[in-house]
Amino acid sequence: MDHHASPSAPPRRTRLIVLASLAILGLAGVAFAVRGPLLMAAPACLAGRWHGCLDTENGVLLMMLAGLPAAALVAWGLTLLRRAAGVASAWRRSLAEVGMVYGTVPFVWITLMPGPGAGIVPGRVNLVPLRDLVTMGPLGIGGNLLIFAALGFFAPLRFAALASLPRILALGAACSAVVEILQYVLRLDRVSSVDDVLVNAAGAVLFGLASRRWWRAAAEAPQNRPRPTPVPVPARARAD
Repeated sequence: MDHHASPSAPPRRTRLIVLASLAILGLAGVAFAVRGPLLMAAPACLAGRWHGCLDTENGVLLMMLAGLPAAALVAWGLTLLRRAAGVASAWRRSLAEVGMVYGTVPFVWITLMPGPGAGIVPGRVNLVPLRDLVTMGPLGIGGNLLIFAALGFFAPLRFAALASLPRILALGAACSAVVEILQYVLRLDRVSSVDDVLVNAAGAVLFGLASRRWWRAAAEAPQNRPRPTPVPVPARARAD
């Protein structure tokens, strides 16, 4: 009897294509929603000016979208190197690593941008849950959900130890807490709020749920590696 996988199970390559397509579609949706402000930052970014480009939210998002082909090339290059070294699941590992970094660093950069009173205004802290949530508005909540969305989506695919919702929640909350502490310590004229930590962690969990169907493949990958064939021991040696 043939014990191969059933025809209904999608091939690994198909899963990877779907995974990459979801990430691209998500970024495309964000770009379409904020296409007006992004185009306003385009002249400064095209001219290579720091002011008006990488020191603004719109400029950072525009450069993030423009750099997608380069990120894809990096993932492809890492895949080729891993395949040459005989590493299992090369595509999934490379895509997850690039996705975690490329999808998280720009949003953290935006969060750590100094306000007009940076270095002058003392740090402000809010440790009362839900106090700032009502003043964030839909755009603020959406932005906070996206800060560690890529981390929540890709981290459990790359690291089997993170393939659980409580661990993704803890990872998102810990990373967000570090960002909030930096805002306070560096006096960036921003409010370090517990609500930001809650929404950031919730975003990591929500996007982790979106990739949950691929967690099993990530957890089983180490088991798929070929094991060394045991060397038979001669009968005389066993008797000794």
